[in-house]
Amino acid sequence: MSTRDYYEVLGLGRDASDADIKKAYRKLALKYHPDRNAGDMAAEEKFKEAAEAYAVLADADKRVRYDRFGHAGVGGGAQGFDPTVFTGFEDILGGLGDIFGFGDVFGGGRRRNGPQRGADLRYDLEITFQQSAAGVEQTIQIPRHETCGTCSGSGAAAGSSPTQCGQCRGTGQIRFQQGFFTMARTCGACRGSGRVITKPCTECGGEGQIERQRKLSVKIPAGIASGQRLRLQSEGEAGARGGPAGDLYVVIFVQEDERFQRDGNDLLHQANVPFTALALGGDIVVPGIEGTHSVKVPEGTATGTTFRVRGKGMPDVSGRGKGDLLVTVRGITPSRLSRDQRRLLEELHATLSPESQADEDKGLFGKVKDIFG
Repeated sequence: MSTRDYYEVLGLGRDASDADIKKAYRKLALKYHPDRNAGDMAAEEKFKEAAEAYAVLADADKRVRYDRFGHAGVGGGAQGFDPTVFTGFEDILGGLGDIFGFGDVFGGGRRRNGPQRGADLRYDLEITFQQSAAGVEQTIQIPRHETCGTCSGSGAAAGSSPTQCGQCRGTGQIRFQQGFFTMARTCGACRGSGRVITKPCTECGGEGQIERQRKLSVKIPAGIASGQRLRLQSEGEAGARGGPAGDLYVVIFVQEDERFQRDGNDLLHQANVPFTALALGGDIVVPGIEGTHSVKVPEGTATGTTFRVRGKGMPDVSGRGKGDLLVTVRGITPSRLSRDQRRLLEELHATLSPESQADEDKGLFGKVKDIFG
């Protein structure tokens, strides 16, 4: 549910150089790449997590925003989001796989004309503070590519089927000798797919996919915070040539509430009260997520004192109880006084003079109570 710190994901400190970031990512990418861990979903998640961290920290502007604002600083707008960054080992190695044919060194390099997993998508969803506290179910609309129903994703018109590319013989690459090395480049005839469609589908134009708007219902749990994300499995882009669909990540952004600040599951509230209320003591009423709460303020309370109302904070997003409401009182001084108010304050001021403090017959707060009734 919550996103780990990107520096922690890559095992780096915040002073890491660009070279350190790139080196750390390549190490993790080679270790957890799906081509080396077929069917291992845990490894796939670690690969995505490392790639997402690299995509932010390797970009100078995004890194500055992340360092300053955290995960909330690098979000923005519904957009296509492919966390793999590098699609194959040849990309991780900086293109050496394409040039020297190292695609199979790490075990079963991916054939470009085979099934491919669809891209993941990201959708940023803004909700109110009250919705984050209570939980809500929202309907969102996602533009995405889906498998063409007319040709079932083949790209070929009815009654026909793709044929093997005669130029590359279905490999998607043209190989040639240059000195001691065997070089390879993407086949121009089939654009690396290894297949040629002579009669394209009229619905998708031979692409095998069409773009559609899809409506989805998203259940947002109570207590969710800005920057946390929800994963909707297989709701991303459709896979190519029969490959599985990607996932949809819904990233939550919570609107600010002028009454509260959030600190984990605790809510912080500043209550501005007359300075006399701090001197005399009594009960004050403060807002809560649901209704209001009464807080007892002892007489002689200093401004800046914080009171805890247990169990009245944010619910834990995993369902384990609630945080607390922390109320900090701040005494306010009136900017304008009526004649009577001024007279009463002058009398109070007189009682607070050094000569009056020596009077042992009556305590300070007894005199304050006398003056203010």
